[in-house]
Amino acid sequence: MNVNRIDLNLLVYLDALLRERNVTQAANQLNLSQPAMSNGLRRLRELFDDPLLVRTSDGMTPTERALELEPVVREVLTTIDRAVQPRAEFEPDQAQRVFRIMASDYAEATLFPAVLAKLRNLAPGITLDIMTPSDVSFLDVERGKVDMVINRFDSMPQSFHQIHLWDDTFSCILNVEHPMLEDFTLENYLDADHVWVSKTGMGVGVGVNPDDVQRLGWVDVALNKLGKKRQIRVFTRHYQAAMTLAEQNDLIVTLPTRAALLKRDNPRVVLRDPPLEIPPLELKMAWSPLLQHNPANRWLRKLIADTARELDGLEPTL
Repeated sequence: MNVNRIDLNLLVYLDALLRERNVTQAANQLNLSQPAMSNGLRRLRELFDDPLLVRTSDGMTPTERALELEPVVREVLTTIDRAVQPRAEFEPDQAQRVFRIMASDYAEATLFPAVLAKLRNLAPGITLDIMTPSDVSFLDVERGKVDMVINRFDSMPQSFHQIHLWDDTFSCILNVEHPMLEDFTLENYLDADHVWVSKTGMGVGVGVNPDDVQRLGWVDVALNKLGKKRQIRVFTRHYQAAMTLAEQNDLIVTLPTRAALLKRDNPRVVLRDPPLEIPPLELKMAWSPLLQHNPANRWLRKLIADTARELDGLEPTL
């Protein structure tokens, strides 16, 4: 293949086709007509001597050759885009734009008030669209449709960039009249009823199996190592809801300390250290390689990371 014969626009078409797996949607993404994109696919098939995308019951499915080409084409286009973009710095005080960020309500409640305070001062024209983990998939992040994601992640695609924001310990929230307060031992902790709360990673969740300890998370894994199991009466993915349930019922909520501290001035609840050792929660921020060199995205990532470090320096205490 003579490289001088390659139309670089075809690589743009191929990248869009492999992202969307749909000719019409790929055409819309590039503001082309559907016939123009179909013609581009025909030329790509001739160029690579491969069908590239084949119609199946699941839609347009990439061939093995297409899957081999996908990361290479994406890297080539990213390099070219970076080379031709002007080196203009992002001017936050003049910016008028929306950043889309996926964050658990734990991160939203503990990190974002301080982030927003800085934005109101440094970049008043910026708007944050904070999305829940269920709103976003790994593919959305990979495509750059979401600027960054902030949560605890069990796994992460190797292509994603990520940084550690902070570690958090765990605390318990109980109603001020809870009978266990007088003797908050592990034995009594296990005799009580509990609220389970967690939302790890991203994507649409599924129902919880109370017997699948490894998937229940930090608290239950720690108990399992002791040969113990707690009685969970409510499963929720929302930290704020869990704290409200503790306030109104004889249920114990064990959750990250920074979230628990949001209730420390509430006269209807009491905060306690858990009666067992629980490994800390690690909060991370991740983003697509497509946005790694984007000046606006880079500026906001630094602001969030700096804010997290400042907050992490204020050791949370009950």
